[in-house]
Amino acid sequence: MAACIDTSRRESCQLSRDPNRSQGDDLSRKHAKCCRPSICDRVSSMIATCQNRGKVTSSSSSASVEALDAREGEDDLWPQMQEEALSDACQEPILCSYYQNLILCHNSLESALANHLSVKLSNSSICTGTLFDLFKGVFDDDPKIMSAVRADLRAVKQRDPACKTYIHCFLNFKGFLACQSHRVAHKLWSQGRKSLAFLLQNRVSEVFGVDIHPGARIGQGILIDHATGVVVGETAVIGNDVSILHNVTLGGTGKVSGDRHPKIGDGVLIGAGTCIVGNIRIGDGAKIGAGSVVLKDVPPRTTAVGNPVRLVGGKENPIELKKLPSFTMDQTSHISEWSDYVI
Repeated sequence: MAACIDTSRRESCQLSRDPNRSQGDDLSRKHAKCCRPSICDRVSSMIATCQNRGKVTSSSSSASVEALDAREGEDDLWPQMQEEALSDACQEPILCSYYQNLILCHNSLESALANHLSVKLSNSSICTGTLFDLFKGVFDDDPKIMSAVRADLRAVKQRDPACKTYIHCFLNFKGFLACQSHRVAHKLWSQGRKSLAFLLQNRVSEVFGVDIHPGARIGQGILIDHATGVVVGETAVIGNDVSILHNVTLGGTGKVSGDRHPKIGDGVLIGAGTCIVGNIRIGDGAKIGAGSVVLKDVPPRTTAVGNPVRLVGGKENPIELKKLPSFTMDQTSHISEWSDYVI
């Protein structure tokens, strides 16, 4: 059973420690205490809380959803996620301990995410505590990463109709979890800690079925839907507010070294099974249809479909997309206006 973690753990491991960090910095990040109340105590406490709130009925559930939606604009999603977890636990008491361990006993999104990822990615060779210290240290030291985490959470909830709550994404969506793991791996890569970054990449590939090189640069507001089979190369760049479906490859063209992977602009939608190879650019707001093979640049705000891809509307006068496809998630418009032009 996972421990309830307040801020950090008592013991630190050399593997998780930044070699450039001073001993004083390490000491300032020492954990205060770990709490391990019994399952019975936790469940009893949560059931009592639920009873105090009244029985969960269809009308109260609707009111709760409306209240959560009203708070959606808050800067920090953590209080809302805790409310969602408590609501779910009240409706499904068998999950009380599950939500207690993963959400309710943590005092911050940073702590909960570090714990969740460490449990998912640990194995017999690298323990959960070591990974927790590693993830928590990176999250605490780099506010930009946590800003991106929150933007990713919002992106998934807003764009994926299958995502009903933030904790649904946080706990169950492997595309989201793989992306956050990559953010940590990329931070380590940029610090020169490449062996550790490669270890995380390998574990993410094994656990989530997503293979993102730690050198790849990824923006915020990212949706990786379903995620299975996504491959992103070392020099690839993915902009902000991009939506990517499963089995997408952003790869190289062979043994060429150096800058050799695609650059994806802001607001791009990449359909399932798409292969984009080489140091090419997909312009801002472009849409790549499912199953496409892209070998050359795609202009901004255009739709490209096929193997090899063709611009919908033709090269000279391609149809311009009025809305960002990564937000609309529209994968079928303009298909009847297929172009004969091959890029």
